[in-house]
Amino acid sequence: MSQYRDLAEYLVAAEVEKREVVKVTANLKPDLTVEEAYLVQHELVNIKLNEGRRIVGPKMGLTSHAKMKQMNVDEPIYGYVFDYMLIENGGQVPLHEQIHPKVEAEIAFVMAEDIEGPGVTGAQVLAKTQYVLPALEIIDSRYENFNFTLPDVIADNASTSRVVFGTSLKKPEQFELDLVGVTLSINGEIKDLGAGAAVVGHPANSVAMLANMLSRRGEKVRKGDVILTGGITGAVMLKYGDVVSGKFDGLGEVTFTVTD
Repeated sequence: MSQYRDLAEYLVAAEVEKREVVKVTANLKPDLTVEEAYLVQHELVNIKLNEGRRIVGPKMGLTSHAKMKQMNVDEPIYGYVFDYMLIENGGQVPLHEQIHPKVEAEIAFVMAEDIEGPGVTGAQVLAKTQYVLPALEIIDSRYENFNFTLPDVIADNASTSRVVFGTSLKKPEQFELDLVGVTLSINGEIKDLGAGAAVVGHPANSVAMLANMLSRRGEKVRKGDVILTGGITGAVMLKYGDVVSGKFDGLGEVTFTVTD
């Protein structure tokens, strides 16, 4: 177990010190498996919890079929969002607190009940969802040049860095979430756009997959979790002075500014 703890401390230090590090599989543990990567992530989460951090909820990554194909996987990955990562809507994201941040637009789910796999479906998720809301996630891999394998990114808490949630909470039954259109703009220029179906066909399917994946470790989606379901748009690199806006049909707008 100590080797997983050592790898977790290596990645936590990179985040805290805001510096790139060589991917784990380059030399520290070239044979790192996906299963072991989640053990490293578990140690990383425990380090943060022991520091007094609080989990806001899980997040899903690699939820587009294109990304899964690119990484040669048949299911997404997950990590965790912590309280210190939250930026208020319309707030500021200091660039000096990041390494090489990118932003993507997502739909978040607030759970009304626990959901425990296996065998969870998207329909069951929708029935147990209290609210949906728009979000912008800032991902920031701790690895040099965004160079990593699948186990590397899992160990690195799925590149989670900062999250801006919208302020309008909506009931999921008001929408066909797979058809919700989203635009991601920077400085008034649309950089990418998409619809909810980009997330494994429907964002609720992403939460169902999460519940089923967690069940393998004896864990579950919990009541009150705020879950990022995965990028509807691609991830766009951020730079100083950027004014970022995500507009979600019927769900509202999320914005932030990149400061120094």
